Amino acid sequence: MAAPSSSSATANVMLAIFEKKTVTVDLYRPLRQYIAFTYSEREAQNLEDDLLALKQMRSDLERPADSLPARRDLLQSYFKALCLVESRFPISPDRDHINSITFTWYDAFKQKQKAAQQNIHLEKAAVLFNLGAVYSQLGLSYDRSSVDGRRQAVQAFIAAAGAFAFLRDNAAMKASIGSSTTVDVSVECAGMLERLMLAQAQECVFENTIAKGSTAMVCTKIARQVGLYYEEAFAALNVAPLTQHFDRTWISHVQLKAALFYGEACYRYGLELHQKEEIAEEIARLKSGISALSEAKKSSKGAAAQILEAITKLETNLNRNLERAVKENDRVYLMRVPSPSTLPPIPAFSMVKSMLMNEVLDASKERMFSSLVPDSSAKALSRYTEMVDDIIRTQAEKLQQGSELARVRLKDMDLPDSILALEGNATLPTDLKEDVEAVQICGGPAGLEAELGQLMDLRRVNQELLVQTEELLQKEAREDAQFRSQFGTRWTRPQSSTLTKNLQDRLNRFAANLKQASESDARIDRSVKEHMALMSILDCRPIESALPNLARPIMSLDANEDAIVGALKQSLRQLETLGAQRAGLEDMLKEMKRKDDILPKLMTSTGSYEDLFRKEIAKYDNICEDIAQNIEAQEQLLLQIQAQNDEFAAIFNLEDYKASREKSYKQIAAAIAKFREIKENINEGLKFYVTLQDAITNIKQQCSDFAMTRNIQCREMIEDVQRQMAGLSFQDGKNNGAYSYPTPAGQPHQTQRATSQQQTDAVNMTNPSRPQAPYYQPPPPEQPAMPGYPHSLPPPYGSSTQQPPPPYHVAGPSPYPQQAQQQPPPSHEYGQPAYPGWRGPYYNNAHAQQPGSLPRPPYTIPGPYPPPHQSGYYKQQ
Repeated sequence: MAAPSSSSATANVMLAIFEKKTVTVDLYRPLRQYIAFTYSEREAQNLEDDLLALKQMRSDLERPADSLPARRDLLQSYFKALCLVESRFPISPDRDHINSITFTWYDAFKQKQKAAQQNIHLEKAAVLFNLGAVYSQLGLSYDRSSVDGRRQAVQAFIAAAGAFAFLRDNAAMKASIGSSTTVDVSVECAGMLERLMLAQAQECVFENTIAKGSTAMVCTKIARQVGLYYEEAFAALNVAPLTQHFDRTWISHVQLKAALFYGEACYRYGLELHQKEEIAEEIARLKSGISALSEAKKSSKGAAAQILEAITKLETNLNRNLERAVKENDRVYLMRVPSPSTLPPIPAFSMVKSMLMNEVLDASKERMFSSLVPDSSAKALSRYTEMVDDIIRTQAEKLQQGSELARVRLKDMDLPDSILALEGNATLPTDLKEDVEAVQICGGPAGLEAELGQLMDLRRVNQELLVQTEELLQKEAREDAQFRSQFGTRWTRPQSSTLTKNLQDRLNRFAANLKQASESDARIDRSVKEHMALMSILDCRPIESALPNLARPIMSLDANEDAIVGALKQSLRQLETLGAQRAGLEDMLKEMKRKDDILPKLMTSTGSYEDLFRKEIAKYDNICEDIAQNIEAQEQLLLQIQAQNDEFAAIFNLEDYKASREKSYKQIAAAIAKFREIKENINEGLKFYVTLQDAITNIKQQCSDFAMTRNIQCREMIEDVQRQMAGLSFQDGKNNGAYSYPTPAGQPHQTQRATSQQQTDAVNMTNPSRPQAPYYQPPPPEQPAMPGYPHSLPPPYGSSTQQPPPPYHVAGPSPYPQQAQQQPPPSHEYGQPAYPGWRGPYYNNAHAQQPGSLPRPPYTIPGPYPPPHQSGYYKQQ
């Protein structure tokens, strides 16, 4: 992590710019008179509000600011209004223009100097200067001792830099034209102030970097960039016209800040070098920093005490580290210390840039004076715009045609692909390369084996579930048979095999499906093994390594292959240069059109519009000539490339290489197609097994519920039979005057059928206090009488049917034929439910359903890879 701040904590002294001063100007009366004279009095009355608003803004500008944010907003609004005034009112000394307005502004740094001009350019430049000055004052107004305060200051300083940059690029040159001007709005001064504001913004970033404990290298780069910004500002202050214009304290401040942050960068860089044990360079860097600080202190007259204190503190740290490094080098490393002039520059990184003010100062959406556009000027502007658009359209078409012609001709000559193949850099067609990348992302052919393993695991899980389900039914059947043997004819409930017929049929169909799916899995496995050699080409990384390379001839008569190849490559580079030139020419056309605003000239022109048009259109002649020369040069170069390529193809036997390359392309395409086919089959299998697992799990739950319900019935029936048997034994004992003895161990609790039904009725009558409801519900009269289930039990299996999932299918001729399974029609055996919640079989019989009601098969023959619409195994009917 970075060391504690060596200087910046006490060097946080920055500069703000004072606004320019002006004198009162009356805009209302001259502009209103111009509108009334040029247009009409009614138009002047309609624009009264706009005129008053403009007058109020200029009046507010002449007074001191109430607050910095309000001043900033005023300057931005007034600048937009000036842009609208400029395009509608010709303010100049000309007799026919508005010549009664004179703008006067004093220099911000030499307040005895002033400029007065009868045009709006000086007014706009002064407003932009003041906007940058207000932003700089905002930057100093924030509490820069906190992280948030420094962040706010950064935004203010980069906005100030943006305002000065906008002044330099858009208004300074126009404002400097004429005899009356001031240095503060010159291009040189605006550029210097932009660098100064960026330096102060980067300085705030550096302070935050130190505060959060960044690494020494990060601090080095940011500190060095601070120094570079200050150095650029100092260089501008030492050349005309700024060299004698600024107070000496300004120059000392900038010079010392530049040296301070150069020394700070050397100090931080020295810490980084010491960690790397690069002691020799550390010593050189520290000496360089100390030298820079010592030189800067010679010109410290008028500088702030805080900066001098920071320099002294930094010198102390540099000397301490230098002494340590020298001792270590003399005792341990014994490295030769390089001269500072031989060292590379310290790396720098800018964290700030000037804010773009185009959107902030865009007046296109303002409504002031929107109705005030001279009709003649509007029509003339429309004509001129059409002329420019025609030129731009024609030249752009020529550029596009030239680029397309070069592309087609090169493709016909198989360039530059043949040159790349000769160098071992063969390329695939874009669509084929994308397909290969998609295959490799999926795991490639090697990934198919892992997916096959998943397929086998899912099949095993399904088989185990099926076996567990069958064991549930078999266990229940064995218990039912045991009690039926024990109780004989008293065990009157239906046999298990009768109730579980539908369940058993479904399990048999699932088993058949699993067997057929297993065969499909085996086919997929065989297909993977059979085509692995074909698909192995897709594992090449990069895939271009599988392509053939263009070989040099084995024997050469004159050994000029290198010369031929070199000449062809040189021609291709020249062609590429011409293409880049065309792109630049097209951008230049668009930029020229974007900047081609002649509306102010149209509105101030007193001569013929045709003369103005010819003069303005003439500026496009040079670029049109450049475009024509570019197209002609490309045509000649293409002819040269054609001749060189013919010679190249003859020597390197290019036709045989093309045939070999096309063969590789087809092999790769075939491998991709086979991979997709197998991949799709595996995916279908995975979906099949997952869906089948859900179905088997469902029927397993049904069988478990069935077994549980039958177990409950079993216990109730045992109790019922035992009560009946106990009643018969009591009756026999009463009639015979003897007691009834329990059944000997090992004997079943049952009686002979010799006991008549009348005896059972007599027993029931002897116990009137415990009337016993019959265990079975008699069936409806129209059905044959048969034993049933108690009222509380659900209907038996078979009340509804569903279709089991067929084995999954594969692309092409399907190895998994669909088989319609025959299933008995639904029946409601015994008239009672098998257990609560019973809803019948899981799958419906295809033959038992009405036409059109068959459930959708889970997998059909798939369409083109990949399948876009598969969403499940079955649909609810």
